[in-house]
Amino acid sequence: MLTLNKRAKLLFAILSILTLPLLLLILPIERKSSAIGRRQNHLHIRSDLQVASRHCDGTLYPDLCVSTLADIPNLSSKPLPDVIAAVVNRTAAAVRSSASNCTSYLHRRGHMDFRQRLALNDCLELFDQTLDDLRTAIADLAGCNSSAHVSDLQTVLSAAITNQYTCLDGFAYVNGGGVRPSIEGRLYHVSHLVSNSLAMVKKIRRQRRGREAFEEYGRMSGGFPTWVTRKDRRLLQAAANATSPDLVVAKDGSGNFTTIGEAVAAAPNNSATRFVIYIKAGAYFENVDVAKNKKNLMFIGDGIGKTVVKASRNVVDGWTTFRSATVAVVGDGFLARDITIENSAGPSKHQAVALRVGADLSAFYRCSFVAYQDTLYVHSLRQFYRDCDVYGTVDFIFGNAAVVLQSCNLYARKPDPNQKNIFTAQGREDPNQNTGISIQKCKVAAASDLIPVQSNFSTYLGRPWKQYSRTVFMQSFLGSLIDPAGWLEWDGDFALSTLYYGEYMNQGPGSNTSRRVTWPGYRVITSAAEASNFTVASFIQGDQWLGATSVPFTSGL
Repeated sequence: MLTLNKRAKLLFAILSILTLPLLLLILPIERKSSAIGRRQNHLHIRSDLQVASRHCDGTLYPDLCVSTLADIPNLSSKPLPDVIAAVVNRTAAAVRSSASNCTSYLHRRGHMDFRQRLALNDCLELFDQTLDDLRTAIADLAGCNSSAHVSDLQTVLSAAITNQYTCLDGFAYVNGGGVRPSIEGRLYHVSHLVSNSLAMVKKIRRQRRGREAFEEYGRMSGGFPTWVTRKDRRLLQAAANATSPDLVVAKDGSGNFTTIGEAVAAAPNNSATRFVIYIKAGAYFENVDVAKNKKNLMFIGDGIGKTVVKASRNVVDGWTTFRSATVAVVGDGFLARDITIENSAGPSKHQAVALRVGADLSAFYRCSFVAYQDTLYVHSLRQFYRDCDVYGTVDFIFGNAAVVLQSCNLYARKPDPNQKNIFTAQGREDPNQNTGISIQKCKVAAASDLIPVQSNFSTYLGRPWKQYSRTVFMQSFLGSLIDPAGWLEWDGDFALSTLYYGEYMNQGPGSNTSRRVTWPGYRVITSAAEASNFTVASFIQGDQWLGATSVPFTSGL
């Protein structure tokens, strides 16, 4: 008689014999199913990598691009705008991480001096602006169905890159760079992510058969890009006493405020309509900031030399170039007319900005900007200057906006004995940025203090501040002060093959190009089609916004 234990063993043996054929049948099916699953997964990964590589073709940082796209779900089924939006979202997270990193350094007491703390605060402001730019890019990508949307995308993404390098520029005069070595890796990462996004945006333009770069101003109407509305054009061109301002600033107390800063603070935030501040004749000794939430403001003065805003911050006294501006404008849609803005620090104080502008769709009419080194900081986004005077010495029109100066007077002043005069220093960091300085129908001449000693100083049209510097002088009068070489190196052969410097149909004693530099990136433009890329109509989409202002403008050549 079998015991219970033996019966169990016998039953197990019988079951094993009976189920073995079934197991032999099932195992190959499971192996086959598992192999098919692995093969399908491998094919899916391979397909996504191929799609990522295709999207990343032509980017400056392809390895980063592929690694960023590789883990985006369902990549192969997403349209290109959605892919770019995913990258922009990840870029925003990287910007927030950079901001947190800089904030942690600010909270440390240690041995951080005023200039370094100021540079970190510049970075935080620039990160905040970058996040706004990226949010705008996301919105544009969601409705990306026209060439105009693509141009807007290029504009805000170009500004996002510029902001990162402006942050790093703030540490130029900090001994040993301060905390820069600890923060720059994150900023370069952000910049590279945005660069890849910009390169992919150009593919949208090709899909839509839109125009290439330099179309940011668009068509013209009444002498201005159409982004200056007809109503704003009337405001810019009307007599001061014919305009009904919302607020009045007067030194003698006859207005609402005695300082410009108070009036700006009282202006509404994020206004959707034009808000006019009339600044009566007088000298206003103050630094004025038009913050990003002060949109659609307009300053109206009583004329050049009559309404004067004046201050003297400079890098020698501990300020960053970014923070040295007498007037700094970030609120979009800003307009100004009939005002002088001056930084009176003098040539020995080096960088000392009169006006800094990082406001999109901003325009200045019959204004004067007076300083020495770094007078007019055209920092970022789309800007237009008409019938304005700019006085300076070293790099006195500089920055990385998409900017046109039209029918303006550009005057080189007497610099320090060891200095040269350079009219422009354009700061394009990436070949996909739609930025540059276009100087059209202007007068380029010596100021009254330089004329008697002009032969003692060399004067140039520009030099490359950044790798892809881009500047064009067109249909302008170039005075005898311009050196026959025309342009000056920044440092050895830096950027000489990657810059774009052009001259088109200029006149005057300084316009002879027979002895100009022979750099690979320099050209005498002979094609009207190529020159047209730098006009208000093509460069800054002016027809879409200047038409709304009263600033006159010329659309094309």
